[in-house]
Amino acid sequence: MHAAIVIFPGSNRERDVALAWKRASGREAVRVWHREASLPDDADLIILPGGFAYGDYLRCGAMAAHSPIMREVKARAERGVPVLGICNGFQILTEAGMLPGALLPNRSLAFTCKDVHLRVENNQTIFTCGYAAGQTIRVPVAHHDGCYAADADTLDRLDGEGLVAFRYCSPAGDLTEEDNFNGSARAIAGIFNRGRTVLGLMPHPENATDPLLGGTDGQAFFAGLVAALQ
Repeated sequence: MHAAIVIFPGSNRERDVALAWKRASGREAVRVWHREASLPDDADLIILPGGFAYGDYLRCGAMAAHSPIMREVKARAERGVPVLGICNGFQILTEAGMLPGALLPNRSLAFTCKDVHLRVENNQTIFTCGYAAGQTIRVPVAHHDGCYAADADTLDRLDGEGLVAFRYCSPAGDLTEEDNFNGSARAIAGIFNRGRTVLGLMPHPENATDPLLGGTDGQAFFAGLVAALQ
């Protein structure tokens, strides 16, 4: 299986996610510059990595959503090719209309970089099948605009259709105001599209795949994804 990582001006986690992918799959990911008009024909997975695309000017992800490569990303997604957007990648997916809602500034109005706990809400997808439903994992976050927001109808639909992937929680898996550090609606940390083939999440599982980084709870994310794509 083959993964393609799209790189925008200001991306800074493409190497991290490439290493996480290689640890899980044994394969090198192909890097694709945002000005390209096409993706490799054999791409089984498209990844939009974290960073600060275009310096986060206008809004996070707003300019990147109109990069030439995004036309092909959308076309592949419509044909069922899985797309993973992490942090800035999640912001790009919402700006491109591939996922509902928006990512607003953290309620602290400050950049936050720390480990957080997530509760796995739906493990019946290619992205989350490496975990158990309700499992609590610990992974890093690093963002200023990570507060997920959507109207009440959209939030009800996400909940009702099982499209919430992860929620911020306590180490025991409880949903508390304190653990929802960025103020996201209903503590949402990641969501799927209706087909569950597109995932956007703010935390960084790729930075929890090596003991030297302080944790390995992200290993199951990539291992499960690789197994599902085989």
